[in-house]
Amino acid sequence: QVKLVDSGGGSEQVGGSRRLSCTLSGDSYVPNGRNCVVWFRQDAGKQREGIAAIFSTDGSTNYADSVQGRFGISQDDAKTTVYLQMNSLKPEDTSVYICAHAPWACGARWYLPGAFPNWGQGTQVTVSS
Repeated sequence: QVKLVDSGGGSEQVGGSRRLSCTLSGDSYVPNGRNCVVWFRQDAGKQREGIAAIFSTDGSTNYADSVQGRFGISQDDAKTTVYLQMNSLKPEDTSVYICAHAPWACGARWYLPGAFPNWGQGTQVTVSS
């Protein structure tokens, strides 16, 4: 089993910054193995949107157009925590942010939620003017 715990959500002003964390653990989690971790966000009544991905083996990243240049995904040296640094926040970034994990490389369709077997519980980010 792979356990994911999301944290770091809260309220921010427009233009502000916030960093989210996703901590991975569990008997089935292999930090030095092949791991794809993706941050999704989901608004009520809408599908989950994949916004940023990182492949743990080489640190390669992918971003959705909606966050490219404003958000950054990274991992710690132990490969047990994945961060989402969010800068230049906009009201439309208000959402529940959820990290997801799969024990394989991030593919071309990394942004599709159906490919991920392991999920965090989500953390709310609210951006207001």
